[in-house]
Amino acid sequence: MTKLQYLSLTKGERALVNLGDFFKNFGKGFVNFFKSIPNKLLKFWNHTLTAPFKTLARAWSKGSWLVRGNFLVFGLYQITHREIARGILFLLYEVVFIWFFIKTGIPYLAKLGTLGTLSTTSHYMIDPSTGVADGTFTAGDNSFSILLYSLVTIFLLGLFVVLWYLSIRDAKSLHDNICVGRLSKNTQFFKDLVDSKYHTLLLAVPLVGLVAFTVIPVVFMMIVGFTNYDGGYRQTLFDWVGFDNYKLLFSGVGSGGGGVVTIFFKILAWTLLWALIATFTNYFLGMVIALLINKKGIKLKKLWRTILIFTIAVPQFVSLMLINRMLSANGFLTNLFVQAGWIKSQISPFQNVTLARVIIIVINMWVGVPYTMLISSGILMNIPEDLYESARIDGASSFKMYTAITLPYMLFITGPYLLSQFVGNINNFNIIYLLSKGAPSFNLNPNLGYGDPGETDLLITWIYKMSMESGSQSNYAMASTLGVLVFLVIAFFSLIFYGRSNAVKNEGDFS
Repeated sequence: MTKLQYLSLTKGERALVNLGDFFKNFGKGFVNFFKSIPNKLLKFWNHTLTAPFKTLARAWSKGSWLVRGNFLVFGLYQITHREIARGILFLLYEVVFIWFFIKTGIPYLAKLGTLGTLSTTSHYMIDPSTGVADGTFTAGDNSFSILLYSLVTIFLLGLFVVLWYLSIRDAKSLHDNICVGRLSKNTQFFKDLVDSKYHTLLLAVPLVGLVAFTVIPVVFMMIVGFTNYDGGYRQTLFDWVGFDNYKLLFSGVGSGGGGVVTIFFKILAWTLLWALIATFTNYFLGMVIALLINKKGIKLKKLWRTILIFTIAVPQFVSLMLINRMLSANGFLTNLFVQAGWIKSQISPFQNVTLARVIIIVINMWVGVPYTMLISSGILMNIPEDLYESARIDGASSFKMYTAITLPYMLFITGPYLLSQFVGNINNFNIIYLLSKGAPSFNLNPNLGYGDPGETDLLITWIYKMSMESGSQSNYAMASTLGVLVFLVIAFFSLIFYGRSNAVKNEGDFS
C-alpha cells in the first residue's frame, strides 16, 4: 500500500492496517530471527569462541618463558615487569580460589550427582539412675547446601578460567609493548582505573551484586525444579527427578496432574490480561490527570498533586489490608454492594470472579495512577511549547495535538518505563495477595501439594502459596518449575516489546 492510499483511508481503516502491519512485522521478525540463528552461531564460533584459543596459542608460541609462566601462575609476567599491582590482583584470586576449591568446592561437587546420601541422625537415651536424657547427634549431608555450594563453585570456576585467560592475554600484550620499547609503570594501572578504565571500576561492584543476588538465585531456582525439594526435605536430603515436575505440571486431568495444567493456563491468561489492563489503565489515566492539572487556568495545582500523593505516602500494606477488611463478608463496602444489588447475599465480593477482578483493577488504579501522574507531569513540562503553538496556528484540535505531539513524546520517553510496569504487574504480589489472596478458590486437592490457587491469583502469588502456605505439603520444586515458566514469559514479552519500542528504534529522534 502506498502512502497516498494509506492517507485516503478513514481513521478506523488506518487503525486496522496498522494492527495488521504490527502482527505481520512481528511474524516476519520471528521468522527472520530463527533464520539468522545459523549465521549468528557461525559468527559466534569464528569471532568469539576461537579468538581466545588463537590468543593463547600466540602467547605460548611467541611469548617469553615468563609469559608461558602465566599459564600456571597468574600475574607472573606482570609482577616481574613493573606491573606489580595488576599481577598481585591476578595472583590473589588464583590463591584464594585454589584454597576455596580444595577446602569447599571439591567436597561439595563430589556429592552433586547424588545430592548426598548420609542422613542426619539423633539418638537419645535416658540414664535410669539420673533420669537425664543423653544423646548423640550425627550431622549428615544437606542437599540444599550441596546444591548451593556446588553452584557457587561452578561460577567461581568460570571466573577462574576467564581471569586465567585475561592474565595470559595481558602478559602477551605487555610483552609486545616491551619488545617495541614501550615500558609501563606500576602507577599506570591506578591511573587507568580513574581514567580509561573508570567505567570498569564503577561497574565492577554492581556486576558482582548482579551475579550474587540475581543470576545465582535464578539459576539455583531453575536447578531446584529438577529435584523433589519440598517441605518434607528442608533440612535433610532430596533427590534429582529430572523433568518429572514439568511432566506432572502439564500432565492434565486423569494423568496424575489433577487438572493442574488447566489451572496453570487459566492463571497464566489472567496474569497476562491483568498486567496489560493494569499497566495501560494506570498509564493513560495518570497521563490524563497530569494533563488536566497542568492545563492553563487550573487553580490549586499543588493541592491536587498533594492529594494524589497521599496514596503513595500511606504504606500500601496498610491501605490494601484496610480495603480487604471493608470488603469482607460484613464489611462496609460489602453492605453497599448488597444495597446496590451487585451481590445478592452478605458474602465477600471476592467470592464472585468477575466482581473480584474488577475491584482489583480499580484499586490498582487508585494505588498506581499517582505514580504515573508524577512522572507524566515532569515530562509534559519539558515538551516544547512551540510545537503546540504551531499546531494551533495550523488549526489542530486538542485531540489532534494529543495524538500527534503529546502521546508520541510520552511514549518515546516512557517506553522502557511502560515495559518495566508491565513486567512489574506480572509479578505484582502485594495488590493481589493483600486484597483477595487469590479468591475465589479453584478448590484443588490440597494433597497434591500445589497450594490453594484461586481465580484472581497471579503466577507469583500461586508460587508463594505453593512454597510457603501449604504446610507439610509445601512443594518448593514445583514452585521453582513455575518460577522458570514465569521467567520465560517475562523474558519473551520484554525482549519483543523493548526491541520494538520507539525508545530503542528511534533513540536519536528527540536528541
